[in-house]
Amino acid sequence: MSDWLGPEEWWALGLSLKVAFWATLLSLPFALLVSHALARWQFPGKQLLNALVHLPLFLPPVVTGYLLLITFGRRAPIGAWLEQTFGLVLAFRWTGAVLAAAIMGFPLMVRAIRMAIEAVDPNLEETAATLGASRFWVFATVTLPLVLPGLIAGAVLGFAKAMGEFGATITFVSNIPGQTQTLPSAIYGFLQVPDGETDALKLVAVSIAVAMAALIASELLARRAAKRVSGR
Repeated sequence: MSDWLGPEEWWALGLSLKVAFWATLLSLPFALLVSHALARWQFPGKQLLNALVHLPLFLPPVVTGYLLLITFGRRAPIGAWLEQTFGLVLAFRWTGAVLAAAIMGFPLMVRAIRMAIEAVDPNLEETAATLGASRFWVFATVTLPLVLPGLIAGAVLGFAKAMGEFGATITFVSNIPGQTQTLPSAIYGFLQVPDGETDALKLVAVSIAVAMAALIASELLARRAAKRVSGR
């Protein structure tokens, strides 16, 4: 197996897993908060927030990557501020790939978690609130355990999207071997050179294996969480 892939391919696989892990971990709390707001709260601008959250699903990924570049590039206002204040550089770095993957996977996470929250009977939350529990405590002890399977499904969707993200990533951080080259961009790179199809096919097989492993793991976790919620 170690000879099957070269060092650059192993590096691309490792970077893809790292990017997908951090993109999922960092965006999950925000996805949970936004999902709860869209499912339960009434506030001005709710439809606008809903449209903004889902915008990456409808925009061409290259457009999203370009918007990231002019917003978080080293000479862009926010990008320059992040570098001067925190020393954080996003454009053409793996950290930028995390941001691109998180934004592209965020709508899928929100949709899965929001559907799970909307399926919870509001009377359960209202009953807990009448007993004196704060809104946060009701959410933490009643809502969150009930939506755990949906939360897991959302996390897996976000992870899978981050693993396969290409358009926004290659626009924002380019395709630099050993620095920003993920699995999709490595496959694209192999397909651009003569006799690169064999190496590309190996990475396609690796991508399928990782996706299948993530789906199986998520199914097992979701079933375990559902059994715990139902008490069976």
